[in-house]
Amino acid sequence: MDLARYQTIFLEEASEHCAEMSAALLELEKDPGSADAIDRVFRAAHSIKGMAASLGHDGLAELAHAMEDRMQVFREAGRVAGGEGVALLFRALAALEHMLEACQADEAPQNAPELIGELASLEPSTPAAAPAHATVLREQGEPLEAPRPPATVRVHTSTLDRFLASVGEIILNTNQVRTAVGSSAGSAGFSEDLDRMEQVVGELQRRAQELRTTPLSRILEPLPRTARAMAERLGKRIEVEVSGAELELDRSILDRLGDPLVHLLRNAVDHGIEAPELRARSRKSEAGRIRIDAHRERDAIRIRVSDDGAGIDLEKLRARAVEARVVHRDLAADLSPEHLMALIFHPGLSTSEQVSDISGRGVGMDAVRVTVESLGGSVEVSSEAGAGTRVQLEVPVTAAIQRVLLLALGQEVVALPITRVERVVEISADRIETSGSDAFALIGEELLPILDLADSLGLPSAAKREVMSVVVGDVRGERMGLAADGIEGQQQIYVKPVPDLLAERRALAGLTLLGDGRPVFLIDPGQLA
Repeated sequence: MDLARYQTIFLEEASEHCAEMSAALLELEKDPGSADAIDRVFRAAHSIKGMAASLGHDGLAELAHAMEDRMQVFREAGRVAGGEGVALLFRALAALEHMLEACQADEAPQNAPELIGELASLEPSTPAAAPAHATVLREQGEPLEAPRPPATVRVHTSTLDRFLASVGEIILNTNQVRTAVGSSAGSAGFSEDLDRMEQVVGELQRRAQELRTTPLSRILEPLPRTARAMAERLGKRIEVEVSGAELELDRSILDRLGDPLVHLLRNAVDHGIEAPELRARSRKSEAGRIRIDAHRERDAIRIRVSDDGAGIDLEKLRARAVEARVVHRDLAADLSPEHLMALIFHPGLSTSEQVSDISGRGVGMDAVRVTVESLGGSVEVSSEAGAGTRVQLEVPVTAAIQRVLLLALGQEVVALPITRVERVVEISADRIETSGSDAFALIGEELLPILDLADSLGLPSAAKREVMSVVVGDVRGERMGLAADGIEGQQQIYVKPVPDLLAERRALAGLTLLGDGRPVFLIDPGQLA
């Protein structure tokens, strides 16, 4: 029998069961008498035990069996043990996860006899009668309905990637055919057929994007447990609320959001939430609260991470910026709160008094911004002294297929994600003032810095531009104007990876083909500013 195939299925399903146990244990920490949470841990442990035993992972099966036995005792008692008991169950879950990691690396998992012994001696905190619903089922002997297999199939992510790539090629080819038909005469009938084909391709595209999307719960649900472990090491108490985890996001974006969110969580637990005694002096509850909520706005997902901690000390940040020579002392005195807040993204700048293995090295927020902006998103930070801090991440729902604004730069055309565009204005070239290497223009009633895209990309621009098209949008947390020779219109494109030869040009975020076959680069303005 080929066990390799079943090993892959086992690892995938066991990871899902561990995630379910983690969520249930967090509930039991708040409510030791939650019958639903006890049942969920019991069922997950039972499932892991059976799968592990069938594949010969005896140590893993024994630990899962010990958890299952103990949860059965808790089911009969109607509640789990106290806080120490839940902590022991968390330790057992962590051991299960380490064993699964060893299996994935084709290594023999280490047995945990001491942990199994501790589980065997764990007793409920207060005895209670067996749950009424269990007694009724046993007395009436009601037959249980046979479980139905899920109406889903497991598909490897590489298969989905190839499928989406094929759909992208169809979109490109359709655009090319449309361009060819538009330049020929007497093709009205064919054009109607092409319209119908584009409708079918559009539907195929939507279905492909649905297959590629994954619920945010994949990265949001583990965060409360991560925060709990951090707080325990720091001697703090944390309550984490998560909402919007059911929203779906392109898997390629989701996979890269995990680290930024952990960075934000570390900052909130380590820097934001005060020690219990300090919170008591400020008349706050001893348990700090962190809220992670997500919601969708048009073609973007916004994820907010907020805490009720001490907030960011702007004066300390100002002093650290001067000390690190990020800004001159004379200039630092005149910086507004908004400009001071932007300094937390500077690499190596931190307000932490000491470096720990949790945070304090000054690399977190910079890493967060670089990652999010490389995905075509943005980061905003706001804080109130004594009341807490809020960080908002905004990322597009999908990365492979995007709607873009096409900009003319001399003889070349580049694409800009439409989500980065606030508005487009036409201004005369003489309205742009220069000061050294900087350029500015008064747009409306606001003086905005102007970035010449052709010059920044090293492209020759039009010989003489009396009127320029300026795209106004947010770049690295600052409103800015991006100057181009003209606007070529909007288009939905399939984004291909940049060739390896140009991979070091970080401003080039992707590549596509226009209907006439011309290659067009997708631009990340955050890498140019």
